[in-house]
Amino acid sequence: MNLEQIINFLSTYDQEDIKIMEVCGTHTASIFKNGIRSLLSPKIKLISGPGCPVCVTPSSYIDKAIEWSQKPDCVLVTFGDMMKVPGTTKSLSEAKAEGANVKLMYSPQEVINDAIETPQKTYIIACVGFETTTPTYALIIEQLENKKINNVKLLTALRRVLPALEYICETDTEIDGFIAPGHVSTVLGSEIYYKVAKKYKRPFAVAGFEAEHVLLAIFDLVKQVINMKHEVHNLYPSVVKPEGNIVAINYIDKYFDIKPAYWRGIGVIPDSGLFLKQPFRCYDAGSDVLPSENEEMLTKCRCGEVILGKITPPECSMFSKICTPQNAKGPCMVSSEGTCGIWYRFSKENG
Repeated sequence: MNLEQIINFLSTYDQEDIKIMEVCGTHTASIFKNGIRSLLSPKIKLISGPGCPVCVTPSSYIDKAIEWSQKPDCVLVTFGDMMKVPGTTKSLSEAKAEGANVKLMYSPQEVINDAIETPQKTYIIACVGFETTTPTYALIIEQLENKKINNVKLLTALRRVLPALEYICETDTEIDGFIAPGHVSTVLGSEIYYKVAKKYKRPFAVAGFEAEHVLLAIFDLVKQVINMKHEVHNLYPSVVKPEGNIVAINYIDKYFDIKPAYWRGIGVIPDSGLFLKQPFRCYDAGSDVLPSENEEMLTKCRCGEVILGKITPPECSMFSKICTPQNAKGPCMVSSEGTCGIWYRFSKENG
């Protein structure tokens, strides 16, 4: 079918209601940017999933990063999208304004050069991300080992996407299919979803980020649901290989162990965290810190429900009123890949 036929099918679909989750924040942005919801029948509902690593980073992690940044001989190095993520009492941006040693980075590679030039300082890298960015931090450890640099440590909040998808399948029976996370799939490949698709009888479509890619994925999933299929279809074969990026996967396996991890707004998910293996723990900056039992109850923010697809951002009473990108009360509003931030940005652009 050509694109016009696909759009016609999706716009006139009139069978059972179908709920599809797009996991990746970039897919969410593409859906808004291209007005894809307006092309779909009311019977087809798109919801956003936990595809933003910044959004699921615990406030206790922010607290630990701030603690390091306040030490006179330390420098906390982070990407810009982490600066406004709320901790228990403040954000890194607020801590920096109070005099904390926080430095923005464009690449973790910069830290290697800084550490060599300023050996009297200890550099703490805020390592947040999914399997897409984890190989980068593995390469950093390799360089630290090879160059015998001992004044760099990693504070990690690295998460695995697949256990989160399994958690969603276990706890939400209303989701009929998934647009698989595109960036993560370039590393993990498409075969990684077979087990989940078979176990929970949910179809997966791996897609690119252009409008036609997303529409094709929705079409594919709707057709699978209609025909009671639960297969994994790789619709992005030019970039995503069935086996994934073997080099990147091997780097992850070499330097990181799989353990339970806490996801902000969700809780502890088994086997969902990546932590430095014992031989490399000398580079760890206390990544195993666990949140207090009620730490996420300190605000009325409903990010947890948003990233699980339970509600849309406007259903949160704070959305666009007291919670904006300039004054974010929750992590989903902070990141460019956060669902609330995307909804806010495009709602403003469209009046």
